[in-house]
Amino acid sequence: MDKAKEFTFTDRDFNFIKNLIATNTGIVLSDAKRSMVYSRLARRLRSLSIENFSDYCDLLKKEDHEEQVHFVNAITTNLTSFFREKHHFEYLSKTLIPHWKKTRQNEKRIRIWSAGCSTGEEPYTIAITLQEHFPDLEQWDVKILATDLDTNVVATAQAGVYAEERIEGLSNALKKKWFKRGKNNHDGKVKVSPYLQDLITFNQLNLLQEWPFKGGFDLIFCRNVVIYFNKDTQRILADRYADMLKDDGVLFLGHSETLFKVSDRFSLVGNTIYNKVR
Repeated sequence: MDKAKEFTFTDRDFNFIKNLIATNTGIVLSDAKRSMVYSRLARRLRSLSIENFSDYCDLLKKEDHEEQVHFVNAITTNLTSFFREKHHFEYLSKTLIPHWKKTRQNEKRIRIWSAGCSTGEEPYTIAITLQEHFPDLEQWDVKILATDLDTNVVATAQAGVYAEERIEGLSNALKKKWFKRGKNNHDGKVKVSPYLQDLITFNQLNLLQEWPFKGGFDLIFCRNVVIYFNKDTQRILADRYADMLKDDGVLFLGHSETLFKVSDRFSLVGNTIYNKVR
């Protein structure tokens, strides 16, 4: 029991929360995440004027209560940046786009899914890469689907407004071309170009539930997502991703993730880059 803290947080409370987040999202929380869980949910207790975690857990037991959404949003982790893991975007620009231009000339149709888009930096980076390296992009039917479990980050991503320091790592040319600096009340902020937003559809999605689309994706980004799932759930997701990809489709995982001993439906072709096995 954590007696010295603002709110009483017992082993029973923590185990309930671990089981609930695993049931709702598939994310497995280790005991090492206890302090993180406390700090994130303590904000919810203050907001709701609840005096201890036991009462908060009782509230979460009401399955249809609106707090379920806030609970999931508070627990799920969202760390991202523009052009994170640059080798993926280099592979997209130097390998995949030339490949698509050769093999998709008849249909001129590209579909990309950012599964776990967080606050939007990933799908916007995909859009920038396409705009920069696909000269006749406007003549193609190109769409990016961006989804995340957390409704708050999806709303942030859709708005496309960021603190100016978020784009510090980008070249001046990219900053000038794809971001508009805010003025007056929006000083210190930037907004992404509508040319990028037009390529992207944002939606809330729980990866462990039914997916309301049929697939046919050329590329799926699922980076720093499967690391939170156990092996059985990873196997299920890998199968579902394979089903969603075209025969020459590609899957990108995060830097610490692997499909080794998880799925035989993909072959490793680069650093955390997988081709679907036909």
